Amino acid sequence: MSFFRQANYYGDIPDEAGGQPEERSRTGVNEKNWPLWEVFIRSRQGLDHKHAGSLHAADAAMAIENARDVYTRRMEGVSIWVVESKYIHASDPSEAASLYDPANDKIYRHPTFYDLPDELSHM
Repeated sequence: MSFFRQANYYGDIPDEAGGQPEERSRTGVNEKNWPLWEVFIRSRQGLDHKHAGSLHAADAAMAIENARDVYTRRMEGVSIWVVESKYIHASDPSEAASLYDPANDKIYRHPTFYDLPDELSHM
């Protein structure tokens, strides 16, 4: 059982007081109180991690184990990231116009700005 009682896991975030991450044991924790984790998998062919889904787990180690069992059953992943959902911050989709508006002023970033030679057939 010592495997489940590790104090720190790779990537754990310290508690608000700046101390060690809080330890969550798998025994004595009510499953309804388990936090939600977002799972990202890097496939064999890809270089980036893609969001695979979400799951509830008592701690980071359990989230990685569950993610392995649920999302990589056919050996399609080479790396798993789990992030507790409360640490993810996202922009508001209703504010997309104001967020991305400055990019419209930079026409040089659009592919139509450049003239490509006819020899380039793959672009």
